[in-house]
Amino acid sequence: MIPPEPPQPQLQPPPPPAPPNHVVTTIENLPAEGSGGGSLSASSRAGMRQRIRKVLNREMLISVALGQVLSLLVCGIGLTSKYLAEDFHANTPVFQSFLNYILLFLVYTTTLAVRQGEENLLAILRRRWWKYMILGLIDLEANYLVVKAYQYTTLTSVQLLDCFVIPVVILLSWFFLLIRYKAVHFIGIVVCILGMGCMVGADVLVGRHQGAGENKLVGDLLVLGGATLYGISNVWEESIIRTLSRVEFLGMIGLFGAFFSGIQLAIMEHKELLKVPWDWQIGLLYVGFSACMFGLYSFMPVVIKKTSATSVNLSLLTADLYSLFCGLFLFHYKFSGLYLLSYFTILIGLVLYSSTSTYIAQDPRVYKQFRNPSGPVADLPSTAQVEPSVTYTSLGQETEEEPHVRVA
Repeated sequence: MIPPEPPQPQLQPPPPPAPPNHVVTTIENLPAEGSGGGSLSASSRAGMRQRIRKVLNREMLISVALGQVLSLLVCGIGLTSKYLAEDFHANTPVFQSFLNYILLFLVYTTTLAVRQGEENLLAILRRRWWKYMILGLIDLEANYLVVKAYQYTTLTSVQLLDCFVIPVVILLSWFFLLIRYKAVHFIGIVVCILGMGCMVGADVLVGRHQGAGENKLVGDLLVLGGATLYGISNVWEESIIRTLSRVEFLGMIGLFGAFFSGIQLAIMEHKELLKVPWDWQIGLLYVGFSACMFGLYSFMPVVIKKTSATSVNLSLLTADLYSLFCGLFLFHYKFSGLYLLSYFTILIGLVLYSSTSTYIAQDPRVYKQFRNPSGPVADLPSTAQVEPSVTYTSLGQETEEEPHVRVA
């Protein structure tokens, strides 16, 4: 007789699966046992280094470096002018500008003259001659007023009031170029101006020669007028090189600048020019001044197109400091540690300003035309910087393809 089989234990049904975990954590992000705060500190340091690399990127460093090249050219202009005025008593600011405009005329105006079609010199003059005539006159008088102000006011007043060009450029860019700024831009501008104030304070402390200052009110008004004209010229220049071309701007500035400076030279400065004791040294200084001025005018549109007129004027704040550093060896200026503090403060302000880009506001006229169904449909360019977007999903049912990682 076969014994009966023992009863098989009934299989229990498998436990229901655990509810899906919607928070997925990778093992690499989990702190190792025993590491504690050390791992968190290392990750925070890595995050900080990543943020610094994001701010100090290649494009930003190139922008700051290009601005400092312009500042060095302005330093060369100031040094040659100082030698001409103080050592050789050649006070000829209009003649010096005339030489620069002649160089621009010979290089860029003749280039426009040999072009064909709509970019030809005669075609440009037929369409926009009066605009470039006004711009050439503004550019000439901006240079003349600031140089003339040194005869009436002190060096400190010129340095401080010359910063007035920055708010002028910001306001004109806001209303006419529709450029909008972020909070970090204004912080960078304030830091740059603080650095400039630090330099002026150092000049007062070391007793740097401030000039006669016989009629400060007239001199201060001349500086403010020159700074305002500089701001108008720079913003107008930015508009032209972004919509037309750099060669057209420089060619027309050379044409009308040479014309107006020649007239002003014949009326106001011909007697001063006859008093100049001409020799090879003076000739070499005029050549050096013209070379720096021509380089500044030729290179500035390139930098403005890559950055902006506001960024360029902030970069030029370091020009006086380069002149001071050269004056330590050439003119035996007294050194102060505040000069270095001023220099690095301005550079920090430039880095802050250049760390993020500005954006263009929508032109209400274009927007109105775009909404008008009877008018032509315009494809609006995406000029503003695209901000990163984050898409949020609801805590619904997970897809089967999404892997589950169980966290102990």
